[in-house]
Formats: sequence, structure tokens, C-alpha cells
Amino acid sequence: MKNIVLIVALLAFSFGNAQAFEGKGDQKFQVGANIQDYATGINVSFDHGLGENISVGVSSSYALGGSSWIEDLDFGDRFDLKARFNANLGNVINLDENFDFYPGLNLSLKNFGGHVGARYFFSPGFGVFTEANFPLAKYDKDSIDIHNQFTLNLGMTFNL
Repeated sequence: MKNIVLIVALLAFSFGNAQAFEGKGDQKFQVGANIQDYATGINVSFDHGLGENISVGVSSSYALGGSSWIEDLDFGDRFDLKARFNANLGNVINLDENFDFYPGLNLSLKNFGGHVGARYFFSPGFGVFTEANFPLAKYDKDSIDIHNQFTLNLGMTFNL
């Protein structure tokens, strides 16, 4: 009986205190898979809360493989770095406190674009995320660039 009470207490504490976005000073780190038409790769991002519903950060992706022509690309063609701005709307649209929905804009080495993402925290420090990225304006219209297409990121998110 003591073990059951202990397990219930631990679960109630870990699920009850998880919060997706805390506002000013909140810091999130995300790591996951980057999925797109021409390649798959890895994505990492960091967000820092500036206000109750605003955060800024950086995101980077690296294409590991995919289409046969990807193998001929050098590091600069596989790598992208983005500055990002998010509007964290979980509490604005009255979602569960463990869930954060965030649309945003990003400016990268390859394009100007937007993203829409969601995070769900299982505990105060750990959760999952998904994010869709889409280019709004390319820097070079004639290039075939693996970073100038719709991408989907899936992975883990951590409170820092």
C-alpha cells in the first residue's frame, strides 16, 4: 500500500507541476529529427522567454542524407542557422498548462520563413514537440536548396 501511495504522489507531483511556457526568463532546449522531401537530418533549437507570451531564440538544422545528390553537398549546403521569434499562445487560447502552441517567424542563412509548433511537457523538465517550418521568401530563387521547402521537426524538449 505504501508503494502505491508513493507512486501516485510522485506521478501527481511530476504531472501536476509541469508547465509548458512560464514567460519572461523561461528557457527551452529542443532536439529532434528534421524530415523533408530531399533529406532527413537533425534539428536543435533554443528559446528564451522575453515576456508573458513572447520568446526569441535560435534554431539549426543539418541534413544527414536522403536523395542521391545530397551526398555531393558540402557542409554549407547541409547546414542552416535561424534566428526565431515565437508567440507562445498556450495560456492565451486557454490550453492545458502542460501544452504550448507557438506560431512564429524565422530569419535564416537560407530564407525568411515561418513556423508553427506545439510542445507538451510530461514533467517539469521533459516533454515532446513538433514543429512545421515553411519558407516565405528565398534568398536565391534559382537554387535548389534543401532548406527552402516545407519541413517537419519531431523530438524532445527540455526546460533549462
